[in-house]
Amino acid sequence: MEKLKLIFLLFAFFSALLNLSSSFSPSDNYLLSCGSTTPTTIDNRVFLADSDSGSSFLAAPRSISLKDQNPSPDSSDLYHTARIFTRPSCYHFRIKTKGTHLIRLHFSPFSSQSYNLSSAVFHVSALGFSLLRGFSVPHKTHVVKDYIIKVDGDDLVISFTPVCRKSFAFVNAIEVISAPKDLIADVAQFVGFEGIRNYEGLLEEAMETVYRINVGGRKVTPFNDTLWRTWIPDENFLHLRAAGKAISFSGRIKYKVGGATREIAPDNVYNSARVMNDANVLTPNFNVTWIFPVNFGYRYLVRMHFCDIVSIALNQLYFNVYLNGYLAYKDLDLSRLTDEMLASPYYADFVVDPEVSGDIRVSIGPSSLNRPLTINAILNGLEIMKISNSMGSLDGEFKANLVKETWLRGNVGVFLCSVLGGFAFVSAMMAAYMLVSRRWPALKDSVAWSPLPVDASEDNLKNRNSASSGKLGYAKI
Repeated sequence: MEKLKLIFLLFAFFSALLNLSSSFSPSDNYLLSCGSTTPTTIDNRVFLADSDSGSSFLAAPRSISLKDQNPSPDSSDLYHTARIFTRPSCYHFRIKTKGTHLIRLHFSPFSSQSYNLSSAVFHVSALGFSLLRGFSVPHKTHVVKDYIIKVDGDDLVISFTPVCRKSFAFVNAIEVISAPKDLIADVAQFVGFEGIRNYEGLLEEAMETVYRINVGGRKVTPFNDTLWRTWIPDENFLHLRAAGKAISFSGRIKYKVGGATREIAPDNVYNSARVMNDANVLTPNFNVTWIFPVNFGYRYLVRMHFCDIVSIALNQLYFNVYLNGYLAYKDLDLSRLTDEMLASPYYADFVVDPEVSGDIRVSIGPSSLNRPLTINAILNGLEIMKISNSMGSLDGEFKANLVKETWLRGNVGVFLCSVLGGFAFVSAMMAAYMLVSRRWPALKDSVAWSPLPVDASEDNLKNRNSASSGKLGYAKI
């Protein structure tokens, strides 16, 4: 008995060592607290003061350090200071490891006697990509812009440019982190009305994460993610809440060599999921659908995270995946994809265009390969990333190299300042109206149209023994 205890303790010890040694440690890990004079510690991460005398990051001929004299007690210390730029300025980061990098920009406006940060209107660019154009942040709002960019050189420069001489730019904090080599592949599957084909060249584009969803689970904070990401719950994006139910898993997630890692998504994403509600009926014929409003003029990388935490045996779960009503993956078999292993993560990357409605629809539904009483479908996590357009922009038809020229034009810049300032306000109001309009039907579980083989009315979901027609075409859900 004592020998068994010793063996168990040794196993636990070496397992802990293995997990420690395999944890991600980025070679480039720049964390800046902008406008601060002292380091700021958030979730055991130390953000250095950008105004430190030994700092070589800031290249700003005229910048101002600003401190919030009346910070909200609920706000992070990271948002108590800001760096203000009254003319084009930039941060320089020396890159140790070339390749994909994560860039996070933190914005949280506050007011002082001299500046109201919510009135700032400005552009942001990096490596020839236009990240933000005519950008402004409403008062008492925290915004984190999350980008993925490949760095081929020895330096990364992030530029901030006021839209005109009468405006200014600001930022509260900056993160620049080298990403794991396998975080983003160069090839994904493009899904559209012509079918499925390879989409190549992702690594040459800039991307912005617009949604990162923990399906069926709670919010995941940066403290619980090895890449310090935030994952939000999926309830507000469900088209029909009665179609799916949340499940959780208390066992160990089995990361396979060569497969998904904790840097792809953490345990807290893979140990929760949403599956079909009342799935194990005789002939279920409905799907679970999520709807995400996005911007026109861009393509989007949709990353779907799967982990079979619902099956009690292998090769029991087969299901279909749809994007915007088009079949993206038929008869998905997680047992085969994970080398016959349950609770083992798998992810798939797709590229899509938005629908005419300005949405991206993600659906999972039953496969014809399932045996009776084993019919189900599952989704654990979801990420949607905007891909830069043909002009190298993530925010409008505007090239990054024209930003500074616009500011230098003087009178033209003043005109743009007034136009973009008004446009930012109108855009914010229109976006809020459209978002409420789109979400209102979902909140009321109203009827919509979908080119999927579905029949998921409330009555159908309640009647476990009813048979569905299974038509392929436009059906009510």
